[in-house]
Amino acid sequence: MISPTQFKAGIVIKYNNRLYTILSYQHVKPGKGPAYYRTKLKGLDNDAVIENTFRSDEKIETAFIDEKKLTYLYSDGDMYHFMDQESYEQVPLSKDMCQNIADFMPEETEITASIANNKIISVSLPNFVNLSVAKAEPGARGDTAKSTASKNVTVETGANIMVPNFINEGDKIRIDTRTSEYAGKAK
Repeated sequence: MISPTQFKAGIVIKYNNRLYTILSYQHVKPGKGPAYYRTKLKGLDNDAVIENTFRSDEKIETAFIDEKKLTYLYSDGDMYHFMDQESYEQVPLSKDMCQNIADFMPEETEITASIANNKIISVSLPNFVNLSVAKAEPGARGDTAKSTASKNVTVETGANIMVPNFINEGDKIRIDTRTSEYAGKAK
């Protein structure tokens, strides 16, 4: 249990029997009456953002978030199948749960699953992944006047990203999964 004076962005709390991440908070001291905290909370089960106020003397339950490493195996259309690296059990996750990571997740990619109350609440990729370029148009000749000469390519997972003109089909590139941008050639 914590009080609102201990709020920090990113803390997961239990409020109205649901889990929320604190996006932002603000201490308010009105001229009359006790101080309170105005917060923006993001639901972990539905991504809805709500605003709420807490009195500074309230006690709020924090949620314990555990992390587990999973390896992506395959997709059968509606579900993505992963293997728990500790127990070797297969864990199916819905397409909705994986929509933010599916573009940069080739088979055998290691992901991190956040677990609360024995339920997976979110999944995330490593910050950088290496993927090969499946389809690339040749760069336009003479299109180097700008320092940002770039073209669109399709990587092995089917995602399209912008890369410099010198990237060709079959090259391995490094992608920043937080921004979905080219981060360099893979070594």
